[in-house]
Amino acid sequence: MKRRSMLLAVVMAALLLPLAAWAQVLDPVVSTDWLEKNLGNAKLVMVDVRKVEDYKAGHIPGAVNVFYGTWAIKKGDLLNELPPADDLADAIGGAGIAADSWVVLIGNTAPPPARFDMTRVAWTLKYMGVDQVAILDGGQEKWVKEKKALSQDMVRPKARPFKGKMNKGLFVSKAYVADRLGKAVIVDVRAPAAFEGKEKLPFVPKTGRIKGAVNLPVSALYTPEGLYKSKDALAALASKAAGTDPGREIILYCDTGKTCTSWAFVMSSWLGYRDVKIYDGSFMEWAKDSAAPMEP
Repeated sequence: MKRRSMLLAVVMAALLLPLAAWAQVLDPVVSTDWLEKNLGNAKLVMVDVRKVEDYKAGHIPGAVNVFYGTWAIKKGDLLNELPPADDLADAIGGAGIAADSWVVLIGNTAPPPARFDMTRVAWTLKYMGVDQVAILDGGQEKWVKEKKALSQDMVRPKARPFKGKMNKGLFVSKAYVADRLGKAVIVDVRAPAAFEGKEKLPFVPKTGRIKGAVNLPVSALYTPEGLYKSKDALAALASKAAGTDPGREIILYCDTGKTCTSWAFVMSSWLGYRDVKIYDGSFMEWAKDSAAPMEP
């Protein structure tokens, strides 16, 4: 009887694990020094998401090139949307990535919006079932600035069929967000002026924010040098905006569903929040709906 009770307790504990609670073995933010020391690691796949002409001009030795536009597409008038899962699986397998690979993403950090290419791709890989994903802190620019080795040889990865266990709940729809208002923590990662309804980007239909949202700007993630702040500093910022309950449902949005992946990736992979989601259509879609609850 005692053994049966213990077994039941183990099963219940497993069932209670949130969907996004993956075991992160690889540090989610890796330094250029760490990457240099691990260039020969057989589990490591480096994915350079820059344009092919930039990749050809010089890249980290061994990195494969899968341009950002492969990972996020335009659907109707919405930007940065998920491609079909089959297309993503082809891209992942074509890059030589297996579900248990260690993937380090390399991209530009200037101009500032470019740095979010890496986090959007990281979130998409998590969605497709690749758990061990990291961002190169400082990106290609820091590697070059430190005069580390570069290559102009095109890397031809050994393609393999990819089949991962998808985490479909990492991206959510407008209807889902509307249903969770007042229940989940809704986090707006845009600049304070956009959050307060004082400005907007040209392609966003109108100013404002989703009703009940809190503000956690993406600019707060980085030091003046453009590197990630310390884990403790980021934890303090996240907890102030989204609370300290690691099991609370958190839905992040921005203008198009790209920049919000920065905080989502840090909160789930680094800070221990276990139920983090992205509203893919983000404010670009929400603001088009005259019936969608908004502030101010």
